Amino acid sequence: MWLIPILPLLGAALNGLWGKRLPLRGIAAIAVGAVACSFLLALIACLSLGDATRMEVYFPWIAGADFQVDFNLYLDPLSAVMSLIVTGVGLLIHIYSIGYMSGEKGVHRFFAYMNLFLFFMLTLVLAGNYLLLLVGWEGVGLCSYLLIGYYFRREDAADAGKKAFIVTRLGDLGFLIGLILLYTTFGSLDYLVIFPEAAQFPVDSDGSGTLTLIGLLLLAGAVGKSAQIPLYVWLPDAMLGPTPVSALIHAATMVTAGVYIIARSSPIYVQAPEALMVVAVIGCITALYAATIGILQTDIKRILAYSTISQLGYMVMACGVGAFGAAVFHLMTHAFFKALLFLGAGSVIHAMGGEQDIRKMGGLRKKIPVTFWTFLFASLALIGAFPFAGFFSKDEILWRTFTSSTGGGRLLWVLALLTAGLTAVYIGRLVFLTFFGESRADPEVASHIHESPKVMTIPLIVLAVLSLIGGWIGWPRFLGGSNHFERWLEPALAAPAAAHAAGEESLEFLLMGLSLAVAALGVYIAYYLFLKRREAADRLAQASGGIYRLLLNKYYVDEIYRFLFVKPLVMGSTEVLWKTLDVGAIDGAVNLAARTTRSLGNALRKIQSGNIRSYAGWVVLGALLLIGFMVTAAS
Repeated sequence: MWLIPILPLLGAALNGLWGKRLPLRGIAAIAVGAVACSFLLALIACLSLGDATRMEVYFPWIAGADFQVDFNLYLDPLSAVMSLIVTGVGLLIHIYSIGYMSGEKGVHRFFAYMNLFLFFMLTLVLAGNYLLLLVGWEGVGLCSYLLIGYYFRREDAADAGKKAFIVTRLGDLGFLIGLILLYTTFGSLDYLVIFPEAAQFPVDSDGSGTLTLIGLLLLAGAVGKSAQIPLYVWLPDAMLGPTPVSALIHAATMVTAGVYIIARSSPIYVQAPEALMVVAVIGCITALYAATIGILQTDIKRILAYSTISQLGYMVMACGVGAFGAAVFHLMTHAFFKALLFLGAGSVIHAMGGEQDIRKMGGLRKKIPVTFWTFLFASLALIGAFPFAGFFSKDEILWRTFTSSTGGGRLLWVLALLTAGLTAVYIGRLVFLTFFGESRADPEVASHIHESPKVMTIPLIVLAVLSLIGGWIGWPRFLGGSNHFERWLEPALAAPAAAHAAGEESLEFLLMGLSLAVAALGVYIAYYLFLKRREAADRLAQASGGIYRLLLNKYYVDEIYRFLFVKPLVMGSTEVLWKTLDVGAIDGAVNLAARTTRSLGNALRKIQSGNIRSYAGWVVLGALLLIGFMVTAAS
């Protein structure tokens, strides 16, 4: 099992150390080969797992008197699913990157970072204790900084990388404190020690117990990594990295880490219902909030970035209502269609010569048909159209939210349903403005539009198939299925999916029909405003006035954060720390010492005149002073 994460690390080392001497074909062979072998090993491990779990202890990692941690890897249905998603989707993104990154400088560095990213993510999901998980947790943060800022000569890309690293560190601080509290509470950081003991704790119904505090601290880390309110602001700026990086971060790796840690810690959360309520509220608000912003964005990748934030909100909300299995199910289907959306966007950008503004596109469906059809499949999966993968996972979340015992569950369901409608509006707008209507591209750009090479379109086709059939494994009971996926996950989660009571099938069918109707209405609104009657959209924007500007400027959150936190921090560091403390106090003290030394040196230098009479006089003066001191001391 240790080979699953080690192989991408080996690929990163080979390309990082010697890749500069190799052609693109050799670099790609190392990077893709390492991930492909890792995927095959993960598949074998998953197929051989059955209903059991595996904990492999390799050696004592930290062995102190009171603190001991082993280097151990843990394979259960949850970590098996995550490892397959990370390596499988990661493999397709690596293959796509061969075509997308051809002609770029420093490709060996790009593939080394990508392999390193997968190593840390696999370490995170396969770790058998929270401390080893922390290594992967911090590692993906480092790799996100390296990959988002890949074009480091561009100031905006370098700033985006720093922003991602610093903002997620705020959540990581709470996460680290949570791990300390875990150890002081349970005396261990191993899953197999903590989870059985947590199940024996009384339910913390009033929210004042240790488990509630632990749950909230772990949530802080999840809020940072999975880009939830209020720490979501790094994710839209992550678009400044290469498109395959966006696909990897948004679909298969970093942003799923927060959802994973909540699901992994489900034995703790089910004993802390107040913490779960906070999780549900944050997820629901984030889902709705990000969807409203996505409606008016014009950068194709930024629209998908806010879509990612919104869909992550769905997953976090599902965890908050105790539907951990439904959250992981949506995590899997989302990995398929969101990776496809980003890679499809990359294909569009490739065809448009680097253009990312959807207002300058249009009519592309005939010029890049493979990209169009695969992108359409992913869009239908995103809005939850039947029988695409997103339909099964999204409706499972909506159903679990509606029937949950969480306080305010019906209100959460209403807001989540509204989010589904907004999702259909913004993705419909994106599809109609990009692929339909007349071309709005510059004539010079339009004359060079062409389909991407096969090394880029084949991963699109594979992901399109998965976006269609990837959710069938969770076919619901009321439609004649048995939801094999959630049943398989049950041993790894503390809150397995509840059995349906008699008569609930008709209610679930009704809610499913309502969800489809809302999505269809959203698509029609997008069609009417952005394809059939575009002047109506302009009139609506003028009539809405302040609301339009508010959404267009993303609620001015970046500006508010800059005013409240960034500027005071910069001013404090420059005016107080630098000018006052560094320049005024430290440099002033050093300069004073230097001036004093120089003045004293100048005075003493006059003694060294080279005149023997002068030297004799100084000797006599010194002798008299010494005799006077001795006489005074003796008396």
